[in-house]
Amino acid sequence: MTEKKIIAVVGATGSQGGGLVRAILDDENGPFAARALTRNPDSAAAKEFAARGVEVVQVDLDDEGGLRAAFDGAYGSFVVTNYRAELTPEQVAARSRAQRELDQAANAARAVKAAGLKHVIWSTLEDTRPHFEFLGSEVPTIGDGYKVPHLDAKDEANAYFTGLGVPTTFLQTSFYYEMFITAGLGPHRSPDGELALTLPIGDSVMALVAAEDIGRTAYGIFRTGARFIGRTIGLAGSHATGTELAELFAKVLGEPVAYRPMSHDQLRGAGFPDADELGNMFQFFTDATEAFVGNRDLSLIRTINPRLQTLEDWLIEHREELKSAL
Repeated sequence: MTEKKIIAVVGATGSQGGGLVRAILDDENGPFAARALTRNPDSAAAKEFAARGVEVVQVDLDDEGGLRAAFDGAYGSFVVTNYRAELTPEQVAARSRAQRELDQAANAARAVKAAGLKHVIWSTLEDTRPHFEFLGSEVPTIGDGYKVPHLDAKDEANAYFTGLGVPTTFLQTSFYYEMFITAGLGPHRSPDGELALTLPIGDSVMALVAAEDIGRTAYGIFRTGARFIGRTIGLAGSHATGTELAELFAKVLGEPVAYRPMSHDQLRGAGFPDADELGNMFQFFTDATEAFVGNRDLSLIRTINPRLQTLEDWLIEHREELKSAL
């Protein structure tokens, strides 16, 4: 039997990387084996992967030398950074979260180049600033000249991979279905007992995806070989307006759900941490909806990832969690 090619998965215990490791494990007769790269090999997820025969390597994206060693002998890698990783006040004071992501992406790009990997998938997003400028949208600037730092900086980091000539597929992700539960963005019951979905997207269309499908789609890209090297692939599992989202929730929850749009300024003024950034993000989703959604071809993604979950299927699967969050 031919020895399997190793995919070194950065952030293997997170949502995106974990999905890729599981996709590799699910394809028992496939051509790849996973090497799980994680800061915490003692985590439950890391131990679960190790129990299933996955090689687990402790490494930090801030450690370029460690990354270089972790990539040794691999065929390819999936690289993702975590803008919202838990940081100490000292770490935040030393450099912004966006700068941290840029530094980590640069470390990864140099390390995969030095290791001679044949295919890298970089989990990225659009830079919102050119869209806002083109559309004439006035939105607040948030630190280091960014409008939506956790999007803008990822797009900036693309240049590290292209500049070094790394054979890269740029996988642009979307709004996670999981945010309806983990971030409390699903329907809520008002004092009068009615359910309402409140989102700042007006009448525009949103692109959404299950976090697990990011890893599954990355696996499908690796399986295609060189076809997608040098290309940008926009990823989504569903496209829906606020009204359509409310209708889906109503269908799954078994009771009416009203859609009540809020303004971007209302969100920016909500007073919680990152409210400004999230307000800008949703304004980008609405102002640039034609380009953002248009770049996420559902039919293409289904050819890459036949297991792609629609939002309705995901809502049905997570019905009880949704109900408990009401």
